[in-house]
Amino acid sequence: MPETVIMPTHHAAPRGKGVFIPPLLVFPFLAYNLVVFLFFGGNPANWGAGLFSIPMPSGMPWAITAGDFLLVVGIVCLFFEVLKSTQTGRSSIMEHMLSMVLFVVFLIEFLLVGAAASSVFFVLMVMSLIDVVAGFTVSITSAQRDVSMN
Repeated sequence: MPETVIMPTHHAAPRGKGVFIPPLLVFPFLAYNLVVFLFFGGNPANWGAGLFSIPMPSGMPWAITAGDFLLVVGIVCLFFEVLKSTQTGRSSIMEHMLSMVLFVVFLIEFLLVGAAASSVFFVLMVMSLIDVVAGFTVSITSAQRDVSMN
């Protein structure tokens, strides 16, 4: 009895190759440094300055500071970083390594640069650490599912 083999007409992308996207938390890092050195004169205390306020139905205004706004941007970037960490492939290893380098740069700047001695920078640095830990944890977990040892 002859066998019939049906070949797909579309070409599937090879597994393990993905689009390289640098660590997204580099954007809040760069924004912090640009703002603190160009606009705040190296004074991290100015992150508490109000940007705008929104009147609430309770009658009280909700004031948004520059630091609050930058932290929200960092949280959004962290969310997309965690989504990126679920991808497996050769480019994901490089992305994890760059995330680790970014965390080390955060840590060095936090310890050695006076303008980085703020709660805003510290929370951004913790977000970077969470990105590194989440990336490696997801990679290890998915690798354990792909390789079964019996």
